[in-house]
Amino acid sequence: MSTAEQAGRQAQTMARRAADHPALDRLARVGLACRGVLYALIGVLAVQIALGGGSKEQADKGGAIAAVADLPFGEVILWIMVVGFAALALWQATEALFGGLKTADRAEAAVRTGVYVLVFVTLLTMLLSGKATSDDEKSQDVTAKLLELPGGQLIVGVVGLAVIGVGVYWIYSGIKKKFLEELNLGQMSARARSVMERLGMAGYIARGAIAGLAGIFVVQAAITYDPDKAGGMDHALRAFADTPVGPWLLVLIALGLVLFAGYCFGESRWRRT
Repeated sequence: MSTAEQAGRQAQTMARRAADHPALDRLARVGLACRGVLYALIGVLAVQIALGGGSKEQADKGGAIAAVADLPFGEVILWIMVVGFAALALWQATEALFGGLKTADRAEAAVRTGVYVLVFVTLLTMLLSGKATSDDEKSQDVTAKLLELPGGQLIVGVVGLAVIGVGVYWIYSGIKKKFLEELNLGQMSARARSVMERLGMAGYIARGAIAGLAGIFVVQAAITYDPDKAGGMDHALRAFADTPVGPWLLVLIALGLVLFAGYCFGESRWRRT
C-alpha cells in the first residue's frame, strides 16, 4: 500500500471517529434546534408580510438571522447557532462520504451539507459584518454567473428543474410520512409520534410548495435569460400572496413553516444520528 493510500485511510478513520463522537451528536442536536428557531422566525416574518406588516423584512434564513441579531443576547445566540450548524454540516458530510446509506440518501446528505454550510457562512457574515445576505440575492447572483457560462441557459434550466424535483419530493415525503424513517420511533410515546407526524406532514408540504415555486422562478430566469427572475424563499413566499387566494395562502404556508419548526425541535431529541 502506498503512502498516499495509507494517509487516505487514516484520514477516513479519523473522520469516522469524529462522526461517531458523542460530542458531535450533541452539537448536531443543538443545530437541529437552531434550525427550528430559523424556521419559526421565517414563518413569523411571512405572516407579518401577509398581514401587511414587516414588508421590508426578508422572510428567509438571512432575515431570520437578522431578527436573531436584534434579540437581547443576540450575538451569543448567533455564536451558538454557528457551532450548531457547523456540527450539522460535519455530520451530514460524513454521512455523504462514509455513511452506509443508499446512493439517494448519500446524495441528499451531500445537499444538506451544502445548505448547512451556506447557513453557517451567513451566520458568520452577520457576526463579522452586521449584515446577512438574503436568499434572493444569493440566488440571483448564482443564476447570473451560471448564465454567463457556455450553455448557461441549459444549466440554469436543469438547476431549476432539480429544485422543483426537491419540492415535489418534500411534498411526497410529507404525504407519505417518509420523514419518520429518520426518527428513533422506539423512543417515542404514541402521543409524541402522533404530534411529530402532524408537524412533519404540514412542514414538509409547506417547504415543498416553496421549493417548487422557487424552482419555477429559476426556470423562468433560464428561459428569459434574466437572473432577476430567480429568487429564494422570500421571493417565493411573497408570490403566494399575489395569487387569487390572496395573502391567506401565504398565511397557510407560513403556518406550515412554524409547524415545521416544531418538528425540528422534536427532531433534535428523536433524530437518528
